[in-house]
Amino acid sequence: MRGAVIHAPGDVRFETLDDPKILTPTDAIIRTAVSCVCGSDLWPWRGLEPIGDPHPMGHEYVGFVEEVGSEVTSVRPGQFVVGSFATSDNTCANCRNGFQSNCLHREFMSTCQADYVRIPNAQGTLVATEQVPDEDLWPSLLAVSDVMGTGWWAADAAEVAPGSTAVVVGDGAVGLSAVIAAKEMGAERIIAMSRHESRQKLALEFGATDIVSERGDEGIARIKDLTGGIGADSVLECVGTSQAMQQALHSARPGGNVGFVGVPHEVAIDGQELFFSHVGLRGGPAPVRRYLPELIDLVLTGRIEPGKVFDLTLPLDQVAEGYKAMDERRAVKALLKP
Repeated sequence: MRGAVIHAPGDVRFETLDDPKILTPTDAIIRTAVSCVCGSDLWPWRGLEPIGDPHPMGHEYVGFVEEVGSEVTSVRPGQFVVGSFATSDNTCANCRNGFQSNCLHREFMSTCQADYVRIPNAQGTLVATEQVPDEDLWPSLLAVSDVMGTGWWAADAAEVAPGSTAVVVGDGAVGLSAVIAAKEMGAERIIAMSRHESRQKLALEFGATDIVSERGDEGIARIKDLTGGIGADSVLECVGTSQAMQQALHSARPGGNVGFVGVPHEVAIDGQELFFSHVGLRGGPAPVRRYLPELIDLVLTGRIEPGKVFDLTLPLDQVAEGYKAMDERRAVKALLKP
């Protein structure tokens, strides 16, 4: 088969790889329908995470089941399936508590920008649709496997409630998906922090009521102005930088909540400051599997269309161009078609 391999910062190649095989009775093999480049893939691309030896890339996927291990009964060959970037058995204590991304048998996916993918813990990870969805729905179902599920977790962790005011920090695919989530959870006012006109337009289409283009202290001051000097009920931090975290914490009202889902890079939190702010803080890798049935239904019924975050479509063999376009902000998110 063929797939993306990262060799060094700025160096992703499309290479011939060994076909994946069933290694354990709980595995499945899927044929990729569509995959994509994630914003978090840009951290090693930019040299901000160690790469080590050359290795495959990609953790978002939807596809068709080709083969299953002997213990997999929840899906069968031929079915269209959606999974998560973090696999889970969906039966351990952590899974039963709703944190499948902290499953005791968790494995993080990392080989999905390819023709075929092995899915560990397939019994608990994969969710099949009743029938093969129309192809125009595939991008939105792909978004559900990570960015939409992560945006939903940001809103859930920040305790977005009907009638509340929510701020979304970040206008990448996760931030834009978080706008959708905040709207679906009933936020009356959704303030998207974005400096890019095309992304601002999409945020407004997804349900944002206000746009704040300022960053840092100026951005915080603008949020306070818009909320009567108090701050927002919920802040959804969807970036992972120190500035974004500080912006989020200082934009929340006393008693408000911050949901942080951007993978932290050089983020430090002052314990004393957090203690006296009365701001709640929760985040981590999104428990996408918890939300999959609901989010798949929202897509299939046409209530949400997170696939609109894909503003660049490329053949899989041009995956390197997807990385470049996203790194240069020529694209929010690149969709890859085998």
